[in-house]
Amino acid sequence: MQKIIFQQEGGLVALITPTGDLPFEEVCRKDVPAGAPYLVIDESDVPEDWSFRNAWEADFSNPDGYGIGADAWFAQQEASE
Repeated sequence: MQKIIFQQEGGLVALITPTGDLPFEEVCRKDVPAGAPYLVIDESDVPEDWSFRNAWEADFSNPDGYGIGADAWFAQQEASE
């Protein structure tokens, strides 16, 4: 299973687990904040030890894409109806 990670303000790495309700690419666009780079990773790459979650690091210099955020995503959905 694939997961999405992005860096939050303050440097913490956030993890998104898609539910399958939306296509994976749409989850990336909607749930990653506007302009934030994200990476798609395999579930096996997520550290098992969550006690050091605040110490997780990732290199976002070559992202898989950039989020547009929920507001812009919903506006696009409305405009396309």
